[in-house]
Amino acid sequence: MNLKQLAQTLGLSQTTVSRALNGYPEVAKETRERVVAAARRHGYRPNPSALRLATGKAGMIGSVIPTGASVDIDPHFIEFLSGLGDFARSRDLDLALSPTSREDEETTYRRLVANRQVDAIYLSSPRTGDSRIALLDELGIPFIVHGRADDLDLGYPYLDIDNRQAFFDAARLMIQMGHKRIALVNGNGDETFAIHRARGTAEALAEIGVELEPQLVSNGPMTEEKGYRSAHEFLTSRKPPTGILCSSLLLALGVVRAANDLGLALPGDLSIISHDDVFPYLRPDSFPVPLSTTRSSIRSAGSRIGERLAARIAGDETGPVGEVWPVELIVRGSVAPPARSQ
Repeated sequence: MNLKQLAQTLGLSQTTVSRALNGYPEVAKETRERVVAAARRHGYRPNPSALRLATGKAGMIGSVIPTGASVDIDPHFIEFLSGLGDFARSRDLDLALSPTSREDEETTYRRLVANRQVDAIYLSSPRTGDSRIALLDELGIPFIVHGRADDLDLGYPYLDIDNRQAFFDAARLMIQMGHKRIALVNGNGDETFAIHRARGTAEALAEIGVELEPQLVSNGPMTEEKGYRSAHEFLTSRKPPTGILCSSLLLALGVVRAANDLGLALPGDLSIISHDDVFPYLRPDSFPVPLSTTRSSIRSAGSRIGERLAARIAGDETGPVGEVWPVELIVRGSVAPPARSQ
């Protein structure tokens, strides 16, 4: 079925049908829903070339993905992408992933926009003072940042979770249990989510007059091997921690393995709290000792960013809208008072 036949079936003009399918705000919600339902029922999909000519839109959400030997496939990104893809599919939007080297990121963004290959872009893993944000603003394309480049809203749209508060609460729970030597196995130190998590941990310890010791903080890729190596180093030091905070369940897997190799009991000898991105294949209550967690679904974040990007493409969302989700602290069996003096 082509556009003309679909319009005849609905008793609408081809222009109205086209605008409804592309999310134009001047089309009434009821009409838009009726058109979308009919298009799905009849298996109608617009020809991409015709769509671009008729509307000036590509029907694509874009992302620039650094590649190379130093870049690992990140399951957190895959889970986020699943949520974004689920929403995009519901709006007949496609995803365009553009691989590039870190040195050529800016060139790749400029090419995507200049060639009108995408209608909007999402930017992930922001860093403090991230130049990519200013670039996308300069290029004038709708975009949303997953995370924040700084603590303050600097005039760009973003979706983030309250990483500082999440790890403040996690550290405070350990402190209330009697822990003073708390280690942090964190993500990459130049990414702001990791900076905020370290800040929250340090602020909780500062309330009892204790410093977050630099030798008890490990930054790097959030993998099981990184968790294992970091925990093994912490736990074999002269003054090992009695509690460890982890920025990912993948890191926590490695921490638990290191504790087991060293003959440490959980939570008797070591307490653990981890952030849980809600992976379908890795559950905190499936660990040998169910893990206490700070919890926020990264898949839901992907879906929400897809929803907001669609709104920005359609003109329903404008301006530098910032959105910060609270994070839930769930207490399970992995936290207990320390068994030894500190």
